[in-house]
Parts: sequence; C-alpha cells; structure tokens
Amino acid sequence: MRSLMQLAEEASSTPLPDKDIDWLHLLLADWQVLADLAAADLVLWLPSDDGRFIAAAHCRPATSTTVHVDDIIGLHLPAAREIELRRAMQTGQVIRSQAARWAGTYSMMETCVPVCHDGTIIAVVTREANLSSPRLSLGFEGWTVAAADTLCQMMARGEYPYDSTPQVSAHGVPRVLDGALLLDAEGRVQQATPNAVSCLRRLGIRSHVTGKVLAQEVTNVIGDDSLIEESMAVVVMGRASWRVEITARASTITMRALPLVNGRKRLGAVVLTRDVSEMHRHRQELMTKDATIREIHHRVKNNLQTVSALLRLQSRRSREDGVKAALAEAERRVQAIATVHAALSHNVNESVDFDEVARTVLRMSGAVASTDHSVKVATSGRFGVIQADQAQALATVLNELVANSVEHGLADCDGRIEVRAERRGDTMTVTVADDGAGFEPGTPMTGLGTQIVKQMVSGELKGNIEWALREGGGTVVTIVMHLDRP
Repeated sequence: MRSLMQLAEEASSTPLPDKDIDWLHLLLADWQVLADLAAADLVLWLPSDDGRFIAAAHCRPATSTTVHVDDIIGLHLPAAREIELRRAMQTGQVIRSQAARWAGTYSMMETCVPVCHDGTIIAVVTREANLSSPRLSLGFEGWTVAAADTLCQMMARGEYPYDSTPQVSAHGVPRVLDGALLLDAEGRVQQATPNAVSCLRRLGIRSHVTGKVLAQEVTNVIGDDSLIEESMAVVVMGRASWRVEITARASTITMRALPLVNGRKRLGAVVLTRDVSEMHRHRQELMTKDATIREIHHRVKNNLQTVSALLRLQSRRSREDGVKAALAEAERRVQAIATVHAALSHNVNESVDFDEVARTVLRMSGAVASTDHSVKVATSGRFGVIQADQAQALATVLNELVANSVEHGLADCDGRIEVRAERRGDTMTVTVADDGAGFEPGTPMTGLGTQIVKQMVSGELKGNIEWALREGGGTVVTIVMHLDRP
C-alpha cells in the first residue's frame, strides 16, 4: 500500500512541503472522530498536475453504513464530481451538493471541505453520507452532525486538526460511540448521548446534567483525597483538545475535549467520554505485580548478600587453608547470582541487560580470586538482553572461568584475561582467553568449578563448551549458547 508521501509525489511533480504533509498526517490521526460525528465516509483528495484528484486516504464511520465498501486509495475521482472539489479549492469554502448522488444501489449526500494550512488550500476532504442507511440508535438526534459541520468549517479556516491532538492509538482514548457531550461556550451541557450519561453516572453524577456546567458537576463528585490532573479543568470546560482521566467512586472515566471555535470566538465543545474502570483496574494490578516481582528480586539479592557475608565471616574464623579456599569460592558464586538479582530488582521484565552484569561479575571475580600478580580483565562485544534464568547461569559460568584463569593460568605471572561476546540472532558465542600458562592437553578436568560450568552450559544455556590452547600461550574457552526468546 502506498503511503501518503508516495501518493503526494505521484499526484504532482511539485510535491507538498514537509510541513503540509505533517498537517495532513495530523488530520488523518484524528479524523475518525469527525467521521463518527458526521456519520459519513471521509476521503482525502490530492490535486494532480492534470487537473484530476487522487484519493490519498479514506475513513469509514462507526456510526453509520459506509459508502465505499471497496478500497479506493490511489483511485482518481470521477470527472463528473470534480467541479465541486475545484470550487472548494478555489473559494476556500465548504461546498455542499444541491442534490443526492447515486453510488451503486444507494444514494449519498456529498460535502466538499477544503483543507487549509498556513493560509493555503492543500487538499480537499469529501464527506459522503449514505442516505439509504439509518444511523445507529445512539440518541444523537442530529446534533453531532451540526458539530461535524463546525469542525469542517474549522478545517477550511486552518483551525482543525488541533495541534495538541492526543495519540488516538493509545489505550483508553474515548470515541464517539463511547459517549459524547455537547457544551456551549460557558461549559454548560447542551446535549448528551446515553453512553455519556452512563459514564457520568459511574462517577456519581445522578441528576440530569443538561443546562448545568460540566466542570461544576464533576468537581462535586470528586473527593478531596482524589488525585486530580492539572489538565482536568480545561478538558471539562472544553477549552483544549486534551485528554484526562477522572476517578471517583471506584470508577475511572477518561474524557477528551474537541473545542469548537471561529477564530478567537469560542462556540463550545464536544466532550467524548469513556468508562475505563476495568482497564484502569487491570493496569493497577499489573503495576502491583511488577512491584511485587521487583521486591522479591530485591529481597533475594539481600538474602544472598547475607549468605555471602556469613561465608566470609566463617572463612575468617577458619584456620584451615583448604576450608578458607572452599568458603571463598562459595562466596564468589553466591555473589555472582546476587548480581543478577540486583539487576532484576530494577526491571519490570524477567530479563536483564547483561553487559552491566557481566562487568560487575568479571570485576568481582578478578578481585576475589586475585593472586599476588597483576591481572587485568577486559571485555569486548555486546551481550545484550538475556532472560533471567540464562543470565544467572551465564554469570556463574563467567565467574568460574575467570576465577579459574586467575588462580591457575596466571597464578605465577602477571597477565590479561579477555572476554568477548558475539551475538547473532538467537545464538551467542562467548570466549574467555588468558595469556597464562595454559594446560596440558588430555588432562582430565574434574574440578568442581569445571563440573558446574559444563552442567550449566549444556543445561540452562543449551549450548556447548570447548577448551583450547591459545596461540602464543594461554587458554581459550569458547561457549556457544542458544538464547531463550522473551
């Protein structure tokens, strides 16, 4: 499907400026509201070099039957209908058809609305109402069509769409079907759909609101301890095209205002309402769940640090060198796992950015297992985001490999340990290389650390591991692991 930019370039050898394209995108982002108020299809037409018009966008109403069942994007307007679109572009006025037109087996009434931006007409929107299909029974009684007429006049003057249009793709944005109110210039309610009345009742407004100031009615039902957004006043008065959530009596209603103006003169506003109580409750549950998960990881980290401190204390009290070494290794392993839980305690997902974890683990491993010689640990490449279970296993594996290099390969000399990560799709290759003494080929590797590494690589990391002599001296350990998808 061709984009608006592509259709604009196809229509004319002199493409619209970027600011005009942005204005049209702003219109398309919000014109579903206009289509629903007017109960009509909206089609955006761009003028072409040959005097024709090409359809660049189409919006069907949710409050009536569509005129165009088939896709019309990229098609040219029939020649018989071009006269009124040219008049709209030339005069800058909204042009209404004098009589209904036939479209297949049904009739429609067409209105041509020029799209003005910075004083220039850049396109035309046709408003095509299907006369053979009654509107949905919404209690509108025609006032929404009059509000749509006002918005069309604003479009012709360059006052619509609004610069402050909210993101309509966000959850909870109210639609015309969810409820609509018509306010006058003083903020008094003139009309209300049944769904809008129901939304107000959810807030505790039981009396009829017609003729009353909406802002006052909403203020009366909001408790003193309720959290009130700063934008609420301008929304319920219809002064800005903003959106606000109002909570009262365990219900949450979202409101959005569409100001109706003529230059600097305020004519009133349409206020859209939507009951989002269930959505709000679900969001609160997710936030509580996320907070609970973070708290669990935080407590696990604290408990592991306590265990680490006890192991360190016990090691100091022991007089046996073998016991001290074993306790030091246990402390190092506990600290590696605690590092991962520390990262998870700051995250709402069960995944971590492992690069910072790796730097912490490697720095700790080099320090705890250090000898009398100078050992530098360097990292390169990028680990990226890893799921929690694999992050704990990889942290333990790196901890063991670096400690092994320090304690055995570099026990009698200064040296350097390089850790490199290379990630390709769901596969990651990690190498740990040192320039130490190396190992004797064929020597059985039966130490506890080696057994832990082999088990975790084949298990949690779903990969394999190989030890090899490094060219120029030392050892290279290569791990190829398969990453879990989130």
